[in-house]
Amino acid sequence: MSEMNQTPAEADGRGRGMKNIDFILDIPLEVTVRLGRARLPISDLLEMGAGSVIELDRVAGEPLEVLVNNKLVARGEAVVVNDKFGVRLTEIVAPTEKILDLGR
Repeated sequence: MSEMNQTPAEADGRGRGMKNIDFILDIPLEVTVRLGRARLPISDLLEMGAGSVIELDRVAGEPLEVLVNNKLVARGEAVVVNDKFGVRLTEIVAPTEKILDLGR
């Protein structure tokens, strides 16, 4: 193939035997960090005000769940970086666990 017909990946040697996935790198994904869940009757929700506490189904210190497009991909811990919350990833979910998560 001539140089003029080569993709950038082929020109720098990355294209040999690999598919070029550069075209998907700019697709936006929704990343959600799940702290926990709670199920409440509407009556309890309507009684809440400033200072009310909602008890979650997680124990303090338990890892947060990181979801991409509502699929579990990692777990991590809350951190503060430059006065903003962040998540330090501590575990990448195994493919077998991702499959089990599909049934939830």
